[in-house]
Formats: sequence, structure tokens, C-alpha cells
Amino acid sequence: MTPTLPIPPHYSSDRVESVWRVPYEERSAQALEWRRRHQIEQAAASSPRVALFLVDVQNTFCIPDFELFVGGHSGRGAVEDNQRLCGFIYQNLAGISQITMTLDTHQAYQIFFASFLIGKDGSHPTPYTLVTRNDIREGRWRFNPDIAATLGLTPEQGQKHLEYYVAELSNSGRYDLTVWPYHGMLGGIGHALVSAVEEAVFFHSIARTSPPDHIIKGFHPLTEHYSTLGPEVARDTEGRLFAPRDRKLIALVQHYDAVIITGQAKSHCVAFTIRDLLSELNTIDPGLAKKIFLLEDCTSPVVVPGTIDYTEAADEAFESFRAAGMHLVKSTDPMETWLRV
Repeated sequence: MTPTLPIPPHYSSDRVESVWRVPYEERSAQALEWRRRHQIEQAAASSPRVALFLVDVQNTFCIPDFELFVGGHSGRGAVEDNQRLCGFIYQNLAGISQITMTLDTHQAYQIFFASFLIGKDGSHPTPYTLVTRNDIREGRWRFNPDIAATLGLTPEQGQKHLEYYVAELSNSGRYDLTVWPYHGMLGGIGHALVSAVEEAVFFHSIARTSPPDHIIKGFHPLTEHYSTLGPEVARDTEGRLFAPRDRKLIALVQHYDAVIITGQAKSHCVAFTIRDLLSELNTIDPGLAKKIFLLEDCTSPVVVPGTIDYTEAADEAFESFRAAGMHLVKSTDPMETWLRV
């Protein structure tokens, strides 16, 4: 294994919770000098091949006072996670071959935003409202007919899809439909990667001659899309596929010696991504699960004090992943102590 490197002097953990412009030209020159000084190989020439997969490390989830900050139990969860994540990337620069990042990407009219639903009195649900199958049956919430034409539907088609959608969630044992605050809006500042993480990834890409990959998810208006691999409901009321699955993560597992996964939030997009990945791997080769390392101290669950707390569900999910052969590891432990491939 490659040695643990020092953290470059430009990095400051105090800036992780802020939004700022990455000075690309300066960081590029510094990364090339860092490569020379520490004799870091280009990623294509090194072995083993290790991929780092980051789920939704975006301002919208990771910066305090942004739309859907993942505070976890400490109240600063995502900030603390990303401080550790940046340190992990810099210290293991020579051991990480490639970085892939997902970007939760939304528009104003989607099934999990208030604009999609309307009550009997004409009001829209408040953020974090859970919409159950019974709520729709009893007419507590219905499809907002004013947005039907915008989505290319009739009001009747929109209502039929909503009824079908919540039934599919219930039948498959998934979370109830959650009304989320507007977040991850395409082109907005919340959609961008956390500045400090973007800087670390850019520094890695120059030092290792390894450009990062990006996966856009969550843009289809008629379904939630927590998992990187696919949406919560992929077929319409007629059984037609309207939101195909993404197989990039599966390809990483097949072609790399190890894949390290972390990001936000542990209870939702991270857990659902790993759940779907495990299901796919079990059909290909269950032994592939041992290639997966879950960086558990760089991810936090959704906790809204007094409203919802997904900590227990997230922890139970991660224990099930461990039982399936995946590894739960910490960024603060030297990578050579747990990554044996």
C-alpha cells in the first residue's frame, strides 16, 4: 500500500462549512509540485486500483443554513463529515485512483416538493410532511392540477400516478413519500459541490492525472431518486419504464480492486445506493461485496429535531451491509490498516 501523505498547507478545515471559489490555477501548480515532491504515480500506472465514490456532497446538504443541511445528532454532522473526508482524500492521495461523485439534481415541480400536492383547502404540504397511501385514499392530499400541463399530463393522469406511486412505495416496503424543502436546484448554489471537497477532488485529479466522474440523478419529476442506481419507482401506471437505472457504480466494483463509498445522507441516498448496489451484486457475484468499504465517519443521517430521526434506520442498514460482506471503516484509521486487496 502507498504511504499516508501529509495534508497540503493550503487546506483549512475551518473553511469546510463555507462556500468559496476554488483557485484552480494555483491549486493545479501546487498539485504538480506535490506530485513531484512525494513521487506520486499517475493513477493509470498504480496498483491496486481504488475508487472513491461520493454521494451528494453538495452545499444543499452540507452547509449550515442551506436548504437540507444534514446535521445528524451533533447538529454539525455534514460539516464534520467533510472535514474528515477532505483529510482522507489528501492523506490518501497516492492510494485513491479515481473519484466519482453524484449530484442530486432537481427542478421546481417534482413529486416530493410541495408544488406537486394540494390539500382540500387549497394549501400545499409543509416540508417534511409524510404522505401515506391512506392520505391519498382519503383525499388529504391530491395531485395539483395546475401543474399538469407543465408535466405533460392531464389532471386525471397526475392523480392516477400519485395514487399508484404511494401504493408502490408501500408495497415495496420503502419510506413513505416525503415532502422535502426545495433543494439541489439545477444551476443554483446549493447544487454545487462543497467548495473544500471540490478543491480536494481537483487537487487529486491533477496530482494523479485522473479526472473525476460525475453522475446526475433525481431530475425526473414523477419519482424520488435517493439511490444512485435508480429511482424509488421506475415504471409508470402502464408498466412502462420511465426512469432507467445507472450502472456506473456497478462497473466500478467490477473493474476496480476496491470501492470506498460515503456521502450524504447516510439514511437516504447513501443507504439506498448501497442497498441497490448489494442487490445487483448478489445477482452477478455475491463475493463482489467484499470489495466495498463504507467510510462510516464521513456520513450522517437525516435528523430534524422533534420531527424525524432516521439514525436507527441508517445504523440498521449499515449493519446489514456489513453482514453481507461489506466493510465498515473509518477515515481516521490509516487506509493500509483496513484496505487489503
